[in-house]
Amino acid sequence: MNLELDQDGHLVDYTIWNEQVAQALAQSLSLELTPWHFEILNAVRQFYQQFGHSPATRPLIKFLTKTIGSEINNAVLQERFNTGLVARHLSRLAGIPKPPNCL
Repeated sequence: MNLELDQDGHLVDYTIWNEQVAQALAQSLSLELTPWHFEILNAVRQFYQQFGHSPATRPLIKFLTKTIGSEINNAVLQERFNTGLVARHLSRLAGIPKPPNCL
């Protein structure tokens, strides 16, 4: 799959995102996405569409807790997505731009 990415590895055009694109992006984290992962990624995209920007970690977790459930926290996201950079990598896998506060 040939995807147009920016210098940070995020999709240039977030509207082309789908589950196959997400799985291609997840290969860099050695991650096989499950329905649970896609529920999270769709919520990340919902945040972006609702608020007009990519979420930082704390607002993202608060949003996920309200929309998906109280079992979502930073440690769960780090473990299930195989990363310590939760907001950055979830935004990348969800096909949206890098959060503005990420280096």
